[in-house]
Amino acid sequence: AWAALPAAYRFVDNNNVSHQAILKPNFAWTRECLATQGGTVLLVSDTTEVDFGHQREATGLSPTGNGSGRGFFLHTSLAVDRGTGQALGMVAQELFHRKKVPAKETQTQRLARERESEVWGRVIDSVGRAPEGTVSRHVFDRGADNYEVFCHLVDQKCEWVVRAAQTHRVVEMRNGRRVQLSELLAEQEVRGTRTVQVKAQPNQSARTAKMEMRHVRIVMPRPRNVSPWVKDNGTSQIAMSAVQLLEPNPPKGCQALNWILLTSDQVKSPSQARRVIEDYEQRPVVEELHKAVKTGCRVEQRQYQTSARLERVTAVQCVVAVRLLQLRAHARLTPERPAIEVVPEQWVRVISGVRHGSKRRDSVGMTVRELYRELAKLGGFVGRKSDGEPGWITLWRGFEKLQLILRGINYYDTTCG
Repeated sequence: AWAALPAAYRFVDNNNVSHQAILKPNFAWTRECLATQGGTVLLVSDTTEVDFGHQREATGLSPTGNGSGRGFFLHTSLAVDRGTGQALGMVAQELFHRKKVPAKETQTQRLARERESEVWGRVIDSVGRAPEGTVSRHVFDRGADNYEVFCHLVDQKCEWVVRAAQTHRVVEMRNGRRVQLSELLAEQEVRGTRTVQVKAQPNQSARTAKMEMRHVRIVMPRPRNVSPWVKDNGTSQIAMSAVQLLEPNPPKGCQALNWILLTSDQVKSPSQARRVIEDYEQRPVVEELHKAVKTGCRVEQRQYQTSARLERVTAVQCVVAVRLLQLRAHARLTPERPAIEVVPEQWVRVISGVRHGSKRRDSVGMTVRELYRELAKLGGFVGRKSDGEPGWITLWRGFEKLQLILRGINYYDTTCG
């Protein structure tokens, strides 16, 4: 309705509303869920760029990519159930803009100014310590391999699994020996094997890689050049373990896979090393959330003319994207679960009626997987045997159509009795 449209515009144009203010109740709700769930919860994080294109005339946007795009960045921390891989909800998200880097600055000058990499530490501190009875286990990719990040993790008394980017850094052994991390791992005996499914890459087909597993206990000393924050923090060294998965015989023309994972665990056995690897393998869930925001909810297609408005609507879309991500995960992990246990019963009844008409099936008996596919079919998914699973675009279109139908039903009920 016309009245609703100006109301939405006023909301996203309200300077008293911010990206963080919109998401704050969502973060609080997720943390309450973690407190009641207990056990170990994975907090997987990643950064994605939201690019509205170089031709957009919206004010307040900053450079993205190689500088040709315009937009901003999202850094999200997503709580994931360690046992099932189910997304439980966002616990933190920071939206930031890229700033111009001074030309010809020294390393000391770079460490003294605000850097993009500091977002990892800010989000760790924003999440804080785990509720009583719960263990927070942060899972990061190579962008977080920074001594300053590890200091934040230690301060918050969190566990962690971080993929190493600086594989040639010098670490210490218990006997005081100093050696490069990659050399130290090469000296360790193979403690097991594991297969990893490798996705197709340009000029490289998908394959199953057989990896060798090694692990060792290390101490990471504080680097010579650090930021003022690290100096004030006072942490001089951090004990951790390194777990490596190395592909010894990659196919011709393929680069060997080499994962080196740094963890707070005291890894002493192959089973403990596998647990670390399994936790890291959950990290792509946050990438799927960002795909849901950008590909599914199409946040980059929004036509607002200021960055502030785009930031607010992005916050709203992130909450919706988490819901869609959860629905897809339920369809994969617990496909036979009754749909009415996952979404409102009205959704199930309406989808059943719209999709099947006079042949309407018993909506109470609809499973999560059936609901998920029927929702995608509202968005154009055909559902042939060769089609695979629905993508984010068709799922979003189906969700939009469902909301429109629900609005019509609610309007009819209130005006026509």
